[in-house]
Amino acid sequence: MYSSRRKFVKDIALATAGFAMVNPDSLFAGSADRKVRLGIIGTGLRGQNHLSLALRRPDTELVAICDVDDKMLQRTSDLIKKSGKPMPKVFTGDNYAYRKLLELKDLDAIVIATPWEWHAPMILDALAAGIKYVGTEVILGLTLQEHWDIVKAAEQNKAHVMMLENVCYRRDVLAVLNMVRQGVFGEIIHLQGGYQHDLRGVKLNDGTGHGAGAEFGEKAFSEARWRTNHSVHRNGDLYPTHGVGPVAMMIDINRGNRFLSLCSFSSKARGLHNYIVKKGGPDHPNAKVKFNLGDVVTTNIKCANGETILLQHDTSLPRPYSLGFRVQGTNGLWMDVNKGIYVEGTSKDEEWDAAQQWYDKYDHPLWQKWSKEAEGAGHGGMDFFVLHGFIEAAKRNLPTPMDVYDAAAWSAITPLSETSIEAGNERVEFPDFTEGQWMFRKNDFALNGDF
Repeated sequence: MYSSRRKFVKDIALATAGFAMVNPDSLFAGSADRKVRLGIIGTGLRGQNHLSLALRRPDTELVAICDVDDKMLQRTSDLIKKSGKPMPKVFTGDNYAYRKLLELKDLDAIVIATPWEWHAPMILDALAAGIKYVGTEVILGLTLQEHWDIVKAAEQNKAHVMMLENVCYRRDVLAVLNMVRQGVFGEIIHLQGGYQHDLRGVKLNDGTGHGAGAEFGEKAFSEARWRTNHSVHRNGDLYPTHGVGPVAMMIDINRGNRFLSLCSFSSKARGLHNYIVKKGGPDHPNAKVKFNLGDVVTTNIKCANGETILLQHDTSLPRPYSLGFRVQGTNGLWMDVNKGIYVEGTSKDEEWDAAQQWYDKYDHPLWQKWSKEAEGAGHGGMDFFVLHGFIEAAKRNLPTPMDVYDAAAWSAITPLSETSIEAGNERVEFPDFTEGQWMFRKNDFALNGDF
């Protein structure tokens, strides 16, 4: 087992230099001109977003969709009809209808956009069914064991699992990555990021169309039907990848660097309870629910090359949206909260430059090439790039831009933070999902001219 795993990981090191992570017989089977036959599991709001982008692509054929929610399937059907594309096969009826979808022989790739608790089982079932390209919404899994299981299954099946972390493609983020790689900030010392987003109206939503309410669970709408229960039962950084993914790429995590350990802290929980009382009154049944998730969770990560990372999860209190990025080096820093950049010797002493002038100067080649195609895509266009990278890799039989080791390392912060908090904020060792190969792998994220 271990010898075969090490051989496989060495193969990946070659793959990052431009070779396909497939059997030699099919090494050149991919083509930039062929169509990718795609299946989508989960047609809620996020799944519809991916589906809409796939329908816009001439190189993608939507073969099948699956969901258990008839209303969401109808909305999806309307989108497909409006596009003029053929109606795909539809799988529904029960929670395991997706397994029938996975039996199709003409699937090249699937996208999973379901509630968190279903990601790991669906990924594992897809890999067992022989699917070679699996794209999944964040997060990868709930438990640390699920992360290991997915890594092992991807290795054994020589398949690609890409977590669809769109923020890695945000235009300012890629410009800053470009600056980091060109040494503008000097040697990187400290980084910050997080998920700082008022989601009270998402976690508590009655689905009436008049905004948020006080409901979650069976009576609620969309994510409030499942996501809020995680806030009832769990306490940790439940959504770390938007913050950690971009900064991990800037310091070569899994590619010359790795996470060593973390320590997490959680505040008291008040935000969701107060919101229920505000929207539904003190006598609303949900006003009696005790939420376990602290309103603000902070996580400190130590890296092998000496950098530190501070992550924050803050979704239950009133606040403007911010991912709280900070990239600080020996020559200066970037902070997205004030949209400011300071570079010693270039900026005025102790005065911030408006970041936009730096973004314009270091605009990433991917955005220069694909900005027109990204127009109208969700989240300011970055949704185009994350699906584009996945489809292009599948089309050409190449490694995905973000691989299973990225997915596991970024997503494992959740169960590790839960462990740290439960143990009284103790330091927790970080697993090395690459089993030592991080020392030899090279970072080629966003260096390919196409994706």
